[in-house]
Amino acid sequence: MTTADEGRQQQLDAASVLNAKTTLLQLLARAGVYTGDAEELIGLVEAGALALAHEEVAGARRDAAPHGTADERGEGYASGWSDGALAVTGELGALAEQALLRAVATAPSADAPDEPSPVRRAEMERAKVAITPLYLSFADVSELDPEVTEQVLGAVLRTMSPRQRAGYPGRLTRFTSAHHAHLERLYAQYGPGSPIAIHGRYSLVHSPASVAVLERLAETPSALHEEWDAAELPPAWLDGLTTAWGTPA
Repeated sequence: MTTADEGRQQQLDAASVLNAKTTLLQLLARAGVYTGDAEELIGLVEAGALALAHEEVAGARRDAAPHGTADERGEGYASGWSDGALAVTGELGALAEQALLRAVATAPSADAPDEPSPVRRAEMERAKVAITPLYLSFADVSELDPEVTEQVLGAVLRTMSPRQRAGYPGRLTRFTSAHHAHLERLYAQYGPGSPIAIHGRYSLVHSPASVAVLERLAETPSALHEEWDAAELPPAWLDGLTTAWGTPA
């Protein structure tokens, strides 16, 4: 047995993985984290690990073929090797998709995971973790009531399915990267440190939730307006952000 083979033999087995997961759930429960939320977070990490592995393996698939395969062993061998590698990466991608569906399939939406569902605590906390550093890359610490952020995020997250919420941090990162200069100007003109008061039409520019609202205004304005009205949030807040972003209300 080679050193590489010995290393493979030392990988975690199913019992050890289950033990680690159970231990983590128990530790999180002692910290006050609801079991359902903890299981969802662990499931997303598992799905993400599989998805990242799929990307890495798929990217390396072409370079992994033995050199000179077609010349030395014939076109059939090279074609078979390519088909086999493609099948492996395809299966890995399917496993990642299944893991994601298991993680986000809550009781009301288990049969239709792309349908809207109530916003869960873990989804709200993930959104907060995502928006805070993005907001702070454009503005100073917000002095607006933190409760505002949660109320607004509820409306934002209800425009998405559970699966879309799982990938929302990545979507936000891509949005802020693509519109970095625009967002810098917006926060400089209307946000903390600007002549604009914290209360009034442009209040939300002083909240981390503004990043999430702006992304939805750019992507799904109709759905956002619908959920905004349903949540009975102040229309002036959304109108102010719409004006600041430069999109007609």
